[in-house]
Order: sequence, then structure tokens, then C-alpha cells
Amino acid sequence: MVGFKFIKFGPSEYVIKYKNGKVVKEGTGIYFYYYAPTTSIVVVPVGSIDEPFMFEGLTVDYQTVTIQGQVTFRIVDQKKICNLLNYNLDINGKGYVSDDPKKLTQKVLNIVKVSTKKHLERLQLREAIKSTENIAQAMISEIKESEEIKLLGIEILGLSILNMLPNKETSRALEAKAREQILKMADDAVYERRNASIDQERKVKENELNTEIAIENKKRQIKETQLESEKAVQQKENELKDESMDFNISLEGKRKELIEKAVENSKVESDAKAYELSCVMRAFDNINPVVIQTLASMGMKPDKLIAIAFQELAGNADKIGQLNITPDLLQTVIKGSR
Repeated sequence: MVGFKFIKFGPSEYVIKYKNGKVVKEGTGIYFYYYAPTTSIVVVPVGSIDEPFMFEGLTVDYQTVTIQGQVTFRIVDQKKICNLLNYNLDINGKGYVSDDPKKLTQKVLNIVKVSTKKHLERLQLREAIKSTENIAQAMISEIKESEEIKLLGIEILGLSILNMLPNKETSRALEAKAREQILKMADDAVYERRNASIDQERKVKENELNTEIAIENKKRQIKETQLESEKAVQQKENELKDESMDFNISLEGKRKELIEKAVENSKVESDAKAYELSCVMRAFDNINPVVIQTLASMGMKPDKLIAIAFQELAGNADKIGQLNITPDLLQTVIKGSR
């Protein structure tokens, strides 16, 4: 076909074919023949677009930081964006007739930049550096609701902040301060370890001392118990001794009373015998001694009589010239004495 050209598009390209100013065909991944003088072709990419960014921002404490990140988006309303930007292909179908498709990316980056600066102005430098994830989440929620994004007919799929760096001087100052803090933390850790070691040693000594005190208290209790036992035994022995002494004293008193009674009885008996003897002696005062002897010899055994005879002989020995005593007589006297 003379003057006609064939063109084919991929599935990530949304194509609108205009002929004489009217839409005759549209869709993704289509192909067709067209006549260049009377046909216009609009091609809008529908795949996701990853666009890196890097720009500077100022924190609330007037510190400049460099933000590095990436935004991902895609065109979801092709006709809406075609009303704002020119996506027409050139007559050869090799490229766009204008640079409007490139302006879309810049428009999105400008929206991201404005949102980033707005969030940075609310934060201190240290807080901003530590809060990149939170800042990214807040930005993506804000950009999705942006009126300009809705007018462009695009959808924000994701936004991430890869890095947020202060300038070199500030970075060095932060590093120095962080280094000092790390050194201080290391010193504090050493100090805490030493304190912990000292505290642990103190606890060990306290436990040892408490153990020694407990042992001494136990020894003292045992000793006190022994002393109390010995005291109780001694007290019991003293009580027994006192009871024995009281018993002995009582027994001695009884014995003394008995002796006194016995002495008194003996004295009474002696007095009675003495009285009896005195009465007898008074009765014999006027009696001839020969008569008394005769009365005494009455009823005596022969040996007694012989003894009395010998007594009389001894009394008159000076009047006796010669006396013969037979062995039989002596034998009788000896047997009687036994």
C-alpha cells in the first residue's frame, strides 16, 4: 500500500489513533497501518516509572541537608494527561514531536521537592536524620492527595528517602560529638562494670560477714543453751543438796532428840537405881556385916562360896601359918569362873 505504514506497540504503551481529528482506535499492545498525512498517533506509557532525585533542604535549626531518594509513579488516566501534555508521535513514529513527556517527570519531582522541604522545616537536624522513614511515609500520603497529581492523571506507587546528609562541616561536628558520646558511653560502661564488680564484691563480703555473724550467733546460742543447761543442773544439784542437808539436819535433830531421850531415860534409870541402892544401903546400915555376907551367900553356887572363902583367907593371911590347896579345888574354881 503506497503511502501507508505499519506500526506495532508494546503492552506497556497505551495508543490512541486519531484520523481526521477523531479517535478510530485505542488500547495497549495494538498494531495497525496508518496514513501519515491524515493520522495522528498518541502513545502514553502505562508502566511504572522510577525516578531518582537529589536536592537540598533546610531544617528548622537552619542546617542544610542533602536528600537522596526515589519516587515511583505511573499514568493511570491517559486521556487526562494528553489534555495537559503532548504525547503525539512524529510522522515517522520514532519519537515524540515535543519534549512534554519529559516534563512530566520534572513536574512529579517538583511536587516531591516541595513536600520534602515542608517536612524538613518542621524538624531539627538530628531528628530529621533519624526520621527519614517517617518523613517518607508522611510525604507519600501527602503527595497522593495532591490536587496537581490528580489533574495529571498519575498514581504515586512509592517514595523512599535513601539518604539525608548534612554538609561536611556539620557532618564533622556531628561525628565529633557522636564520637565523644561513644567514648563517654564506653567510659560509663567501664565505670558501670567497675561499680558492678565493686558492688558484687561488697555483696559477697556482706554475705560472708552475715554468715560469720550467723555462725557466731549460733555458737552463742549453743553456749547459752549449754550454760543454761549447766545452770539448771547446778541448780538441781543445789536443790538436792539443800534437800539432803535439810534431811540430814532433820535426821540429826531426830537423832539428837533420841539421844537426849536416851540420856534422859538413862539418867532417870540411874537415878532410880541409885535411889534403890541408897534405900538398900540404908536398910543395911545397922546390920552386922557378917549377917549381910551370910545373906549374900545364900543360894550361891559352890564356886562362888569358894571364892568368898579365899577372899576371907586373904583378909586374914597374917594369921594363917600354912595353907594347902588341892588341884581339884583350883580346877573347880577355874571352871566356875568360865
